[in-house]
Amino acid sequence: MDERALGDTHDRAGIVHRDGADGARRRCADAQMLPAAKPPDGATLFKQQCAVCHTTNLSDPMRQGPPLVRIVGRAAGKVEGFHYSDGLAKADFTWDEARLDAWLANPQAVIPGVIMAYRQARPDTRAAIITYLKELN
Repeated sequence: MDERALGDTHDRAGIVHRDGADGARRRCADAQMLPAAKPPDGATLFKQQCAVCHTTNLSDPMRQGPPLVRIVGRAAGKVEGFHYSDGLAKADFTWDEARLDAWLANPQAVIPGVIMAYRQARPDTRAAIITYLKELN
């Protein structure tokens, strides 16, 4: 029968040292002293989640989605040379932070029938990406 308890430690000879719950608490407290991980910035998130389909400049070849440089303040569905879905081509609004936030959360709720499948449920991630896109203006 194994008589090990939570918090037991073993030396090289296999001898069990009983430090019980106090030892376990000390190890948990030590683990909590680690610095918090820094959340990814907007540029990193964009590269991880958006750059497969979108560029951030007009000189790169078009991808599945339009380039997003200067998107804040731009009329929706109006990048020259990009073929938009019917819904986006007929859109009658200008991209702003609130519209981009809604779009990233659920593009089909903003314009039914659009092709973009990406959805981001986390408000902090959407905010970081939008902040990065604003920096590109």
